[in-house]
Amino acid sequence: MSFGDIRVEKRGDWLIERVAATGSLVLRQLGENRAGEMAVHRFLSSPYVSVERIVETLAGRTGERCVGRHVLAVQDTTEINFAGRDKKRRGFGPAGNGTTPGFFIHPVIAVDVESEAVVGLVDAAIWTRADEAAARRRSRASGDKESARWLAGCASAVASLSGAARVTMVADRESDLYPLFASKPEGLDLIVRAAQNRNLAEGSPLFEALGDAACLRVCKVRVAPRGPGDKGRIATVELRAGKVRIARPVNGLVEKLPREIELNLVEAREVEAPAGKTPLLWRLLTTHAVADGAQAEDVVQLYRLRWRIEQTFRALKSDGLALEDSQLVDAERLFNLAAIGLAGAVRTIQLVDARDGGPRPATDVIDEAFAIPLERLSKKLEGKTQRQKNPHPPGSLAFVAWIATRLGGWNCYYKPPGPKTMRYGWNQLAARLEGYALATEGENP
Repeated sequence: MSFGDIRVEKRGDWLIERVAATGSLVLRQLGENRAGEMAVHRFLSSPYVSVERIVETLAGRTGERCVGRHVLAVQDTTEINFAGRDKKRRGFGPAGNGTTPGFFIHPVIAVDVESEAVVGLVDAAIWTRADEAAARRRSRASGDKESARWLAGCASAVASLSGAARVTMVADRESDLYPLFASKPEGLDLIVRAAQNRNLAEGSPLFEALGDAACLRVCKVRVAPRGPGDKGRIATVELRAGKVRIARPVNGLVEKLPREIELNLVEAREVEAPAGKTPLLWRLLTTHAVADGAQAEDVVQLYRLRWRIEQTFRALKSDGLALEDSQLVDAERLFNLAAIGLAGAVRTIQLVDARDGGPRPATDVIDEAFAIPLERLSKKLEGKTQRQKNPHPPGSLAFVAWIATRLGGWNCYYKPPGPKTMRYGWNQLAARLEGYALATEGENP
């Protein structure tokens, strides 16, 4: 898959690398000089470029990397709000507060279950709301609601990840939708955090379904950081599980859907939470089997990986690329930049993940044609002491990440390098590999 013009596709790849390298979505920084800045403008304005084409190209590459893996398709929505930065904006409707201009991004990312690493982008919807008020929510068909993006994300995951050994969609409470459970594509498992205390087929409420159930297991769950200064924590939780039959809602245009759907429910309830912390309580509706404590824990640990999409949002917004500060005023071009920014945010997360080692292949991020120059560059960057040697096997993503951090100024002795060092080093590495590609252009493989 491509943009339809090889020059545009190459420019898109270059732009993604520049975003990851500079940690910026400021066009002047991405282009490096006036000619480069104008090249970025031309790319974002090209008739060959759209959010759909950018995402389609990236999803195709992600699908190739997921062949044979158990993959989580994690989806969620984030808002870009231009509060205080709304002058001259064109083509934007109201953000979540109903007044300030802004738009919404709903990506689906692939996470490898074994390594817990972000593999790539699977899908993304980017839109702005109409200025006029929408009809009442319960009077609109499900396909006319913004909630339809959850069903579309599931369909895209099945299509793009068809070569994966298994695909499980993971999402937070906003995806607790009866049409999602009823219309789940074949070949896709679900883990959804329940938001609604639904009626069960027998008439009792969902949240009381496991009230008399025995504790199957006590386990540890890592709670992701909730914001700046929060390092996260390890929660001790009791697990309960069982089958439930949720009833079709009385309200809403869902009469054509089944009257009831059988799912499994897993409850993870924290015990002895630290003072000042809200105890963790997850009620997870899933199609995974939960016949015993081990299977229930598997579901909880898979849901825990939903935090990877929260990381992606932070890397895209104020904690990273600061998309909301972009000076682009036109909605269409900014949507294209947002799609490129998602790819850049994922790339940065991948490299930071790889710094401590792991089995991921370098081809998850970089073309295998660069294997030889990478090995030569690694040798050149190694020092005399053992701690200054690249400890990772050639061909691994960790091997590439070590090279990038060395180019970024890390001396192998102080604390592990962070995103800024990684971005600067990746900038240097990309430039050197680009030089290698130009020098060997036309040579036989």
